[in-house]
Amino acid sequence: MDIQNAQLEVDNWIKNHGVRYFNELTNMAQLTEEVGEVARIIARRYGEQSEKESDKNKDLGEELADVVFVVLCLANQTGINLQEAFDKKLDLKTNRDHDRHQNNEKLK
Repeated sequence: MDIQNAQLEVDNWIKNHGVRYFNELTNMAQLTEEVGEVARIIARRYGEQSEKESDKNKDLGEELADVVFVVLCLANQTGINLQEAFDKKLDLKTNRDHDRHQNNEKLK
């Protein structure tokens, strides 16, 4: 599924199951919470902190999907075509960063 269709799916879900979008500030707080859950898993599973027994069954993919869902909500409610914005950003990064990363000794 491309990003544009994902935005439509989220919008349909909100209309059929969610009553309405939470306001933008609430969704921003929700996004922060979801990113924090991703950070907790990454820090404990891949970082130096030990993973608590209660965290071992947490699904990183599910938490990342939560982040994507809220980002799509924010894009929808602020009128952003995220597919267009992402394609534009990828083109910009490709043109700007290709040589920079190829010539970065730290990455070799």
